[in-house]
Amino acid sequence: MQDISNTSIQSLIEYFEKLIPLNTDEKELVRLKFNPHLFLKKQFVLQHGNVCEYFNFVVRGCLRLYKVGEDGAFHVLQFATEDHWIIDIASFHKKSKSFFNIDALEDTVVLRINYDDLIDLYLKAPKFDRIFRVLLENHFMQQQERIGQLFSSTAEERYQSFLENYPHLQNRLSQVQIASYLGVTPEFLSRIRSRIAKGEK
Repeated sequence: MQDISNTSIQSLIEYFEKLIPLNTDEKELVRLKFNPHLFLKKQFVLQHGNVCEYFNFVVRGCLRLYKVGEDGAFHVLQFATEDHWIIDIASFHKKSKSFFNIDALEDTVVLRINYDDLIDLYLKAPKFDRIFRVLLENHFMQQQERIGQLFSSTAEERYQSFLENYPHLQNRLSQVQIASYLGVTPEFLSRIRSRIAKGEK
């Protein structure tokens, strides 16, 4: 993992500095507290029933957070690609068993930090307490918007929202994966795409 470490850490430092400039000591804390990890395609980052031990920042690749229903259907809550975070927040903070799975849809490099190191980071550099509060607030707002869409939007409106929020993913994900995120069958998604294509002509 040493060969990707420097590049990975630098990408995270640049990400943080877009939010708040970091001094030399704070950059060094990032290098000390975050560790790179490679997940191969189809490998689990988190499995249902286990505790979510890490807050993950995606450097390269794509992860998804999902739950499997009693009927075996996948219900995707989130995709995380480059410069995005993914976590089961409740499991991470409560150290409780997760109801979700996180897996890699592509070979994926992440930078991850465990709970104790994150708290220590807050104590040694309070700036990160503010940064992560903003990150979690933004994540909470996005999830509320997504839940609202599931209740009040049509499947076609949800698909248009997906294209707006994940324009880089429509060619990286399968129709089945996108359909699971939208809460529709792949066949229904195919009909939506067909209607949109005809409307553009």
